Amino acid sequence: MRHPSPASARTWTLFWTLAGALLLGLAHAAPPATDTPPTKNPDAPDEIVATDAPVSIGQGPTDAQIGARLAEVLEATERFTDLSVSVRNGVVSLHGVANTEPMRKLAGDLAQRTDGVVAVVNNISLRPEPVFTLAPARREVDALMRDAVRALPLLVVGLLIFIGAMLFAGVISRTATRVLGRTTDSELLRNVLQKAIFLIVLVLGVYLALRVTGLTRVALAVVSGTGLLGLALGFAFRDIAENFLASLLLSIQRPFRLGDVVEVDGHTGVVRKVTSRGTLLIDFDGNHIQISNATVYKNTIKNFTANPRVRITFDVGIGYDDQISAAQQIIHRVLEEHPAVLNDPEPLVLIEKLGASTVLLRTYFWIDSKTHSMLKIKSSAIRLTLRALTSAGVSMPDEAREVIFPQGVPLLNAAGEAPRPAPSPATPEPADADDVAVEAEGDLSSETDDLNRQAETSRDPDQGENVLTGEPDAAQP
Repeated sequence: MRHPSPASARTWTLFWTLAGALLLGLAHAAPPATDTPPTKNPDAPDEIVATDAPVSIGQGPTDAQIGARLAEVLEATERFTDLSVSVRNGVVSLHGVANTEPMRKLAGDLAQRTDGVVAVVNNISLRPEPVFTLAPARREVDALMRDAVRALPLLVVGLLIFIGAMLFAGVISRTATRVLGRTTDSELLRNVLQKAIFLIVLVLGVYLALRVTGLTRVALAVVSGTGLLGLALGFAFRDIAENFLASLLLSIQRPFRLGDVVEVDGHTGVVRKVTSRGTLLIDFDGNHIQISNATVYKNTIKNFTANPRVRITFDVGIGYDDQISAAQQIIHRVLEEHPAVLNDPEPLVLIEKLGASTVLLRTYFWIDSKTHSMLKIKSSAIRLTLRALTSAGVSMPDEAREVIFPQGVPLLNAAGEAPRPAPSPATPEPADADDVAVEAEGDLSSETDDLNRQAETSRDPDQGENVLTGEPDAAQP
């Protein structure tokens, strides 16, 4: 038998060594046998971890010995099914099903550390999880419970900070309201300031509590979300916000008070209530009129009660053949002696214009609207003026076309004689005080008190809180 030379033997030894190293590198670089992500069986006991010590078989192990030993070791773990181990020229091929990815890797590691193994081909696959299983849910619940237990101390600290922030916000808001409230007597403005300060301090406390508990992102979301929420609500409730702001301005500026007679947006009535939404008026027909505060603030407000002195006018037409100055004196005397007409400013009787058949006289006089009714006083003055002019023989022709004979028309009776002229009526005396007001006109007092009494017994259409302080008919400053 021919023995190979020492050089040839070394060459073959080097060749087989390089080949084994190449196969070993390919085995390490080969991708996993399955694309299924690593899973963990919650029912499995503690995983088995291999040591770094090599598996000893003895001197010169054969392929059969290597395969038998690896099969015994892997089956002893009881983590594999359908396990088969084949060895050929030191290359180990593993087949079967493993419960978890760590066990699959364990099989490959054991094979690599076994004596006589040149390369390992790990074809062990993972056991697929069932389609319907509650294991992921149980794992998530367990993770949440562990996180909750770990976060419990921080949650307690955050809760204490939140409670402290609420108490601190209440103290700060009340103190600031007392200090800032001295500059205004508006109850609505004080309430708004108190709530705004309380909300700002409370938001800062919530942010600090979330930061302490480790919820930094949630804290930032709360702070940023507050501004975004306010912006969204501002667009969504723009009209409500506008009315609320107008109520604040009305409560501060106070263009009218409760019980004042005002005219707003073509509506005239007594101010009954001003809420954060609108202004409630009661007109002189007893109807409730609600006007939005924004409309009230942006429109012209005519206040009849701010200055209780109100001027009333009415017209009287007398004939061209009457003495104008005498008629003026009669009307002036009636107004002067009327108990409800003010002497300062004094009443006036002026010629307004020359009509087709009359000389139009316009009267001007002032009354105290807080005490007397404009409608009743005007009615009384016209009635007394008409009686005085009629008693004085002053004619008051209508606007119909008339034919006037300046020289007069002679009248003869049946005997052909001119009738005797009738005596001229004497100048009437002004009416007594008892004739100033008749039963049909009432007692000439203002209707504001009557309207307020009716409002007390009627259903309030607006249940909001009144932002104006003071009683109706409050004294003017």
